[in-house]
Formats: sequence, structure tokens, C-alpha cells
Amino acid sequence: MSGHASPPIFQDPLLTLYTRRARIGGVNRLAEVPSLTVTAFPKTLIIIPALNEADSIARVIGAIHDHAPWADVVVINDGSTDATGAIAEAHGAVVLHMPYNVGIGAAVQAGFVYAVRWGYEVAIQNDGDGQHPAEEIPRLIEVLQSTDADLVIGSRYIEDRGYQTPRSRRFGIWILAQLIHAITGLRCTDPTSGFRASNWRALQVCARTYPYDYPEPEAIVMMHRAGLRVHEIPVTMRQRLGGTSSITPLRSAYYMIKVILAIFITLLRKTEIVRTVES
Repeated sequence: MSGHASPPIFQDPLLTLYTRRARIGGVNRLAEVPSLTVTAFPKTLIIIPALNEADSIARVIGAIHDHAPWADVVVINDGSTDATGAIAEAHGAVVLHMPYNVGIGAAVQAGFVYAVRWGYEVAIQNDGDGQHPAEEIPRLIEVLQSTDADLVIGSRYIEDRGYQTPRSRRFGIWILAQLIHAITGLRCTDPTSGFRASNWRALQVCARTYPYDYPEPEAIVMMHRAGLRVHEIPVTMRQRLGGTSSITPLRSAYYMIKVILAIFITLLRKTEIVRTVES
């Protein structure tokens, strides 16, 4: 467990974060990962963006404490109208209370800013609905440390592990994967997966700039252009533990159009190449 001092309330140029301290508790597809050899894990932060996840957040944090007890947990309470924030604090997480619903990308970036401010070496993005398996967190870190990857993505589709995705949504994911391959040359089976591990190099990039809405596919392109390396490994994801998904068929179509446009806009922006490793 990390023993760093309690963080102050701070202001960021992009976001105002209200921080309350609680008890701290090509894309390479690696189908086969050797058994874990990590004996000393890096200073790790688990970033959980959460909007109205009161039904599941306690179980998500509990699973992380069980399977990654060395890691600290920060929950980005993104304008929830239920007890998400209070429950997260009661179960040992640091909670950043957004002043209103800023969206998934901005919420995750708040976690990256926090990670950089407090000197974390690795950050894991983990959803608050229970779909991301905490028992896979050590594998993500193992691959991050044992390969040249700067970002490791947990993929639902490298192997058939029984995860059910509606056909229309799976087709949309395939289109995004083909677009990313055409632009970057990277082959990615699950560009929309939000279950990811980032090292210090990736954290530096994402704390400075990160897509604000539906960020996962665009972030792959952004990191590739910054000179970072991306790997995928197979993971077994579950259905959400509670609450209701915000992704409806209509929103899926909107998502596709918006993400494709955002990716092309990203290509027009100047990207700073990451040349050195800072620690």
C-alpha cells in the first residue's frame, strides 16, 4: 500500500477537481502470457470513472483490494446523483468529485492528472460497473513490465471467452479496428476496451491531452502518433454487476460517427513525440 501524504485540493487548467482523501486501500496480440513473475509491483493507481454506479462500486473496489492489494484506488465521481461517491469513500477509495458530469474522457484524464501529480508509475483504467476483472490486473502489469509496451489493452476478442456483444455493436468495433489499422498500421481487436494499463510514458501523454468523449479508439491513434507502443492481451470480461448501460442502439450509431470524426481531427493536430523515459 502506498504511504504518500494526503493530497490537497487542487485546480487544473482543464478541470476543477474536488479531492477528498479516504483510506487508501503494430498492436501486439499476446494470446499466451507466461505465469506471473513480478515479485515487486510498481507504484500503481487504479482509475475508476463512475457515474451512478452505487449498485456495483463497492464490489468493484473490494475485488481490486483482493486481487491488487498493493494498488491505490481513485474513483472519479462524474456527477453521480446517487451514493456512488460516498460508497466509494466508505470502501477505501480516494474520490475526486467532479462538479458536474464532465464525460468519460475528461473523468479518466482527471485520474491521469492525479497519477502524475502523485508519482505513480502505472495506472490501470477500470470501469465501475464490474465488467473488468480485477484478477486480470496483475497480468496487465506483467505484460507492461516484461515487454516494450507503453499501453496494454485487455481485449474481449483475441480469444472466444464467451463475452456476448450485440452484432451491430461488434460490427462497429470491427469498423473502428479497420480504420485504426489503415491509419496507423496497428492491428487491434478491441479498440473500445476501457480496461487498460499505462506506464509512466503513457501517463505523461494522457495527463497533458486526452479525448474528452468516447476516448478509447482515438487514444490509440493519439498514443501511436506520440511514439508509444500498444499491446493487447486476452481477458475475460463479465456483464455489468448493476445499473444500466448508457450505450443504446441509437447512441451506438452516434458513437461511431463521432469517434470516426474525432480520429480524423486527431490526425490534424500536432503531436509531441515521447523520446525519453521519465521516472
